[in-house]
Amino acid sequence: MMKSVYLAASLIALSSIAKAEIIIERGEYLVTTIGGCGNCHTPRQGGGIDGKVIPGTELSGGLELDEDIGHLSMPNITPDMKTGIGEWTDKQIVEALRNGKRPDGKIIGPPMPIPMYRNLSDDDVIAIATYLRTRKPVDHAVPRSQYKIPLPENYGPPVSHADEPSPTDQVTYGKYLVTFGHCVLCHTPEGKDQPFDMSRAFAGGRKMPNGSVARNITSDLEDGLGRWTDEQIKVSITEGKRPDGTALNRIMAFDWYKGITQPDLAAMVAYLRTIPPQMTP
Repeated sequence: MMKSVYLAASLIALSSIAKAEIIIERGEYLVTTIGGCGNCHTPRQGGGIDGKVIPGTELSGGLELDEDIGHLSMPNITPDMKTGIGEWTDKQIVEALRNGKRPDGKIIGPPMPIPMYRNLSDDDVIAIATYLRTRKPVDHAVPRSQYKIPLPENYGPPVSHADEPSPTDQVTYGKYLVTFGHCVLCHTPEGKDQPFDMSRAFAGGRKMPNGSVARNITSDLEDGLGRWTDEQIKVSITEGKRPDGTALNRIMAFDWYKGITQPDLAAMVAYLRTIPPQMTP
């Protein structure tokens, strides 16, 4: 009898460990590929966005940008107790991602793409939080961003639940991934009196911090991706190469996107194909 109880307990423990490993693996995948979190939250040689990542400092923050909206400083999101998010609970990390609120209640400002994270499924947002808490703590104090604009009071009604889209619905799942990857925020032009002209979503023309200009990724035949093959789009995402073989600007997070799985890439391309054509402004 005791042997049976011990065996049952062992099987339950092993099942829990296996489930935890799957959750962490999913979180790692989202953070290090489609999310491209390290593209902003990892310090670089020379301090600029074009510099090479400093090994061993991943996700410890420190990238700084001077923009019209203020001096932007990317925070340390490793679980360091003093300078990172080591004291944050999983619930507080989820609240920060979905609703843009720090544990002290203060709003998280741009360039953190909170609006793009609000539809993260329950499983995925928990996986991200779980993975971040397993990272190596890095003691790296980073100053807070200083804004020249008022930050919003909130990003909308609090989100407490979001369903997981089915990967079998390729276009819907592709939209989910492209949204999480916040592609629209770089590839959408500025509005007249607002940061983004969402009526021109994905039409490109936005000037980036390093002086480059984001390209049009709508299905337009001339300005967009309409004449690109699926494979050419995948190569541009994962290898940073145009169809003619020339290199894309390194502000594009292809160093992270190279780890996206083929099924996920196919879903993302399927969604991009559905974006109505627009000319670059």
